[in-house]
Amino acid sequence: MKEEKDKIIEAARDKFFEHGIYKITLDEVASDLRMSKKTVYKFFPSKEVLLKAIVKFTMGKIEREVTAITTSNRPFVEKMSALLIFIGTMTRRFSKQFQVDLIRFAPGLWREMEAFRREQIFPKVLGLFQQAKQEGLFRADLDVNLFYLVFISVVQGVMTPAVLAEQSFSAEQAFRGVFRLLLEGALTDEARKQTDLFDPTIINRTF
Repeated sequence: MKEEKDKIIEAARDKFFEHGIYKITLDEVASDLRMSKKTVYKFFPSKEVLLKAIVKFTMGKIEREVTAITTSNRPFVEKMSALLIFIGTMTRRFSKQFQVDLIRFAPGLWREMEAFRREQIFPKVLGLFQQAKQEGLFRADLDVNLFYLVFISVVQGVMTPAVLAEQSFSAEQAFRGVFRLLLEGALTDEARKQTDLFDPTIINRTF
C-alpha cells in the first residue's frame, strides 16, 4: 500500500513541479499512472491533501540528502560542491509556475517550506562555513556568524518567486550566483587560486 501511495506522490510531484498546481487535476494524475481514480482518491481525497504529502515528501528527501553531505568526513570543498550540485538539481525542478501557485493557493505550505529552509537547512550550511574557517580556507578576519547572516539574508531576498519572476535567470542560477559572489569574497587568496567550488568534476572524483 505504501509503495502505491509513494508512486502517486512521485508522479504528481513531477507534474506539479513542472506545470504548477492550479491546472493539474487528480484525474490527470490517475490517468498518467494508468491507475483508477478510486485508488488515487482513496489515498488523497483532494488535491490539497496530495500537495501537502508532496511537500512533506520533498522536504524529507532534502533533509536526508543535505544531512548526509554535511555530516560526512569530507573536506569543505567536496561537501560544498556536493551541496551545490544537489540544491541546483532540486531548484531546477521547481518551475516558476509551481512556486507562484504555491504562494497563491497554499500560502501555509509555502511558509512551512520557508521555515524548513531557515530552521533545518541553513544551520547545516553554517556548519560548513565553520569547517571552512577551521581548514584555513576563509580569511582570518572573517566573522563566520556575520557571514552566515549575510548569506541567509541574500538568499531569502533573492530566492523568491516574486523576484525570480522578474528576472531572466533561473532559481538554480540565482542560488549558484549568490554562493559564488559571497564565497569568493570569503576565501583566502590562496584558497581562491587552488579551489573551484563550482567545478562539477570535483564531485565526480570524490562522491
